[in-house]
Amino acid sequence: MTTDKLPNWRNTLTRQAILDFVAAVTDEAGPHYVPPAERVAVFDNDGTLWCEKPLYAQLDLLLRKLLTQAEHDPALRERQPWQAAYHKDYAWLGGAITRYYQGDDTDVRLILNGILALADGRDVEEVEAEAAAFVARERNPTLGRTYAAVVYQPMLELLRFLEHHSFTCYIVSGSGREFLRGIAEALYAIPRDRVIGSTVAYAYEVRDGVGTIVQKAELDVIDDGPNKPIQIWGVVGHRPILAAGNSNGDLAMLQYAGDLSLPALRLLVLHDDAEREFAYTAGAERALDAARTQDWTIVSMRDDWRQVFPDVND
Repeated sequence: MTTDKLPNWRNTLTRQAILDFVAAVTDEAGPHYVPPAERVAVFDNDGTLWCEKPLYAQLDLLLRKLLTQAEHDPALRERQPWQAAYHKDYAWLGGAITRYYQGDDTDVRLILNGILALADGRDVEEVEAEAAAFVARERNPTLGRTYAAVVYQPMLELLRFLEHHSFTCYIVSGSGREFLRGIAEALYAIPRDRVIGSTVAYAYEVRDGVGTIVQKAELDVIDDGPNKPIQIWGVVGHRPILAAGNSNGDLAMLQYAGDLSLPALRLLVLHDDAEREFAYTAGAERALDAARTQDWTIVSMRDDWRQVFPDVND
């Protein structure tokens, strides 16, 4: 296995663990061989495939809509999440997500109550198109790059490396399914049918003589925590043998990888690079503890990645 397979992964134990695992499961004569049909890899999106700070891209999009509502209705400016949207209070918004991953969903429920109404009656294909345009055009408020340019270059290389070895890769994210379907092909070369995300309820309508699927202001599934392996089983029908995440919300998915008859590689991305991205562990405490005690592979952004983001002119 030559060293140019994962060019932006430094020659560390982490990189070697990936190479060794792939070599083992693709060696037909070896004891850990896994047939191509069972080489399933699942990746969390936010914080694993691209930057999630100071807030998720989809949340940024939705908060801009809440901001517009607050601009037209001053009374909303005293209520969350409109208040945070109006004042661009990223600290409150980021804290709400962190507290959710630490077991307190009080503020996340406030956010959900505010944004669910935004979904009501929206054509799912319009939602996808809006996501694609937003990610290509708008910028991460801290890094200054477009959202399309804050994907992690080493993870893109890992996706292609796995596909070269007959793995089927899926995105399994807490972000909305329609949002992810709108960006997955362009950002990650992952087809839409390999996107698993959170969903609202849906309805069928005929508009201008054409049938369409529209969203309803009702929550269906939050694809996070224990729901991730349930969704994987429902959509894929196979256990993954490789799982990658970065937070407590990915813990169940990481635990679900492999079993007594299947090998597994569990990757936990550690955000420890304040210079090139961000440094934080809040919301990942339980996942990090599991990784350290169960000998999972911790991916250090600082130590394992030569380059974090792609070279782009945006």
